Amino acid sequence: MIIIGNTLISDEIYTEKFVCDLKACKGACCVEGDLGAPLTKEETGILGDIYQKVKPFLLESSIAAIESSGFWVKGFDGDPYTPLVAAGRCAYAYFDENIACCAFEKAWEKGLTDFQKPVSCHLYPIRITHYKDYDALNYHQWHLCEAAIKRGNDLNVPVFRFLKEALVRKYGQEWYDELDAYVKIAFEDTSQDLNP
Repeated sequence: MIIIGNTLISDEIYTEKFVCDLKACKGACCVEGDLGAPLTKEETGILGDIYQKVKPFLLESSIAAIESSGFWVKGFDGDPYTPLVAAGRCAYAYFDENIACCAFEKAWEKGLTDFQKPVSCHLYPIRITHYKDYDALNYHQWHLCEAAIKRGNDLNVPVFRFLKEALVRKYGQEWYDELDAYVKIAFEDTSQDLNP
């Protein structure tokens, strides 16, 4: 593990390889699980503000779930999450052919909002645990992402390089550059960002 600023970063984030393969997984992370996407306190306020702009991209079952349970729900741990529709699908997911996609991201791509998607989704497969004085960043391994691991290995792209945009969004360019420099020196790493 290494420490950068107020973050504790597990080794797997720079030693393991990962590149999403939506054709293989069909966006399974948006439709599987016991809880929706973890949300920050700030994001819980944003969801209500942008709901009408996101609503045109939602399925009828999603609209019913959101308008019944709210824009977000409390999980068993007391933290906020996106609501789910039956069978574990995030209420903000829709389908483009047979691939689960994000309605937040669709509205963002069309220039309707400034909110791309929950940062927890943007950062996946990194999961953040917040402590009083620091954030712990860990690599979440899930059998649904086997194709992403294979693709990451084939392309030689470490987790943190695949997630450059999301990590810069969360912690800033200077933080990312420090992590990047550490990995290059400590591991003589010559891999490149997927989208420099």
